[in-house]
Amino acid sequence: MAGIRDETRKLFPVDNVRAILKIFRSELEGDHEPNLTVLSVVVGMVENILTSNRASSQGQAADENRMCIEPIFPVIELPNVEALCAKFEAQVKGSVDLSDYKSEFATREMVKKVSDIIWSSLSRAYYKDKAHLQSLFSYLTGNQLDCFGVALAVVAACQILNFKDVHLALSEDHAWVVFGENGEGTAEVTWHGKGNEDKRGQPVSMGITEKSWLYLNGFPVVCTRHMEIAALVSAINPTISSSLDSIELASLQQELLWSLYDMGHLKKYPLALSNLGDLESIDPTPDRPTTLELFEEAIQAGKEFYSDHHVYPYTYLGGHLYRQKQYKRAMQYWAEGAKVLSQYNYQREDEEVYKEFLEVANELIPTILKQATVYHSRDARHIPKDPECYGFYLRLYDNICKWEEGSSTPVLHITWAKHFVASVTKFDSSIRDRLDVRLIDAEGKEEVEEKEEDNEEEMKDEEEEEEESESKKAVKDKEEDINKNVVSAPDEADGCGKKGKAENEGERSEDNINPELFSDPFAGTGLLWDTKTEFSDFLSTRSNGSAFPGMTLESLMKAESPAEMAFQRRLKSQLSQDDNDNAQGQSDSKQNEEGDDEDDETKDELEDSINLPPQPVPKILLRSAKMKGLRGILTSTSKLNTAAIHLQLTAQSQVQVGKRIRSTNDYEDYGTLRRRPRRE
Repeated sequence: MAGIRDETRKLFPVDNVRAILKIFRSELEGDHEPNLTVLSVVVGMVENILTSNRASSQGQAADENRMCIEPIFPVIELPNVEALCAKFEAQVKGSVDLSDYKSEFATREMVKKVSDIIWSSLSRAYYKDKAHLQSLFSYLTGNQLDCFGVALAVVAACQILNFKDVHLALSEDHAWVVFGENGEGTAEVTWHGKGNEDKRGQPVSMGITEKSWLYLNGFPVVCTRHMEIAALVSAINPTISSSLDSIELASLQQELLWSLYDMGHLKKYPLALSNLGDLESIDPTPDRPTTLELFEEAIQAGKEFYSDHHVYPYTYLGGHLYRQKQYKRAMQYWAEGAKVLSQYNYQREDEEVYKEFLEVANELIPTILKQATVYHSRDARHIPKDPECYGFYLRLYDNICKWEEGSSTPVLHITWAKHFVASVTKFDSSIRDRLDVRLIDAEGKEEVEEKEEDNEEEMKDEEEEEEESESKKAVKDKEEDINKNVVSAPDEADGCGKKGKAENEGERSEDNINPELFSDPFAGTGLLWDTKTEFSDFLSTRSNGSAFPGMTLESLMKAESPAEMAFQRRLKSQLSQDDNDNAQGQSDSKQNEEGDDEDDETKDELEDSINLPPQPVPKILLRSAKMKGLRGILTSTSKLNTAAIHLQLTAQSQVQVGKRIRSTNDYEDYGTLRRRPRRE
């Protein structure tokens, strides 16, 4: 490929954002390929001056009590850019003999050769994860490159050698190259080590087979040449220090990403869309898609083009909602991101995404719940009482446990378990059973627990039968007691005959009946009906001279027995008395409530603002073995068995799920199994 184009040369020198935008448009527009080397050198120059140089002078600025760094923009001269580009071109062409590679398309040997050239030129005395090492400027001036920088340098070198089939392949934390007529070949170019650890030139199929997040299960962003420009722009790092960013560099990155967005080069690049959304959340651009729209577009791109295998769009959106104090939606998207992550197996190389969810589960969500329960934050106080939020939290851990299953390295250790228990206890216990929790098997079908359901139904039927039989027995015993008293009543009747005069004078009139006879026959647990029956209970009026004193023919015809008639009379009297008492009690209660409302009006308003209206029961699908085992505990309103939760979450036996040793206790066998070292 030729050097700097004449149209691009005319745009130098550049000393502002607009001038750099013109250079990028000059390279991106038209039928020619954009020059990766030129654009990477220009961007790297600007980034180095605005970040690294300022960071070195930050101590002096602090000594002078300067609150901020004065806005500046470097002047980029054409001779400086041209000299660096010529240096890179000479290095590549001087190290590769094209006569050995006569094919129109690149081969694995050629890609490995270029990778070795770049790698052998790097300094051995620097930290590979240091910031601002992703551009060719860093390579040509300091012999330092990070992972992305090495891959970009290999692609730029292949472009100089006129191999147009070599392109970047990007995951969310790794980069390699694809090559061949249809891009079917893959090669590691950044994974250099000793002995068997050296993967230079090897295909990435092993990482895909292991289902590592680092390789996205074979769904990386395979770039075109224009998307490679988007990648180097997205990789710009405006950070000066841990607490200070370059406003000018962030503004440049934002403008460049919008230009690429307008040209359609971010359509298939979820991470670049997420980075643009982050920049817009800090400094919104008028008449442009909002931050939420950009994050949603990134998520949709991941679903449409990469079978929903990209995690970061969800975590970016969750972090944005967290900063906006929209905590419920933040928890929702964190759970969705963990669901995407559950498609992978955890490897040691997946450190970055591990730290992402470690922060979410052990710092951000506990902070939300602490604000709700301790500080009573207006934005978070509804979270502990919302069953949907509780469901999001369970889904988050269920997906993390699913990520762990089948992995050679465990994910959850005791710190995870302690934070999980601490957070679950902050949710209101009354909402735990307000979830519709379903179990999903490996094929995505719902598990039907037939045995448990049958046992529950049988137990319920037995309990109902026992209650019904006990009720019938109690009623029968009471009737027998009353009938026995009636049989013994003649003795009392004789006494009544002897004392007829006193009875006629009203000594046993209904007005003088003992009030205890009107007590509720069913009041109190374990108290039996008073079996002593007054003979006057059988008298409809005073003695009328009939064969059965006090009983008319009509009453005899209606009653099944004298005892039954006495029972009904006493019951009606008691019910009438209870109705009067209830009416009086309701009246008094109403007056008391009116007084309480006037005294505690402020308190009621606060409680009404916290209590949520009735909501439909959220449906939660559990897929991991660990969370399935905890379903009963986590959906019970009783006190949590924290020891069982700790054992279940940290049980390394469930990393490789298989047949469990038979035991009499659900958690008895965990202590006897060999454990792998936990990650602390």
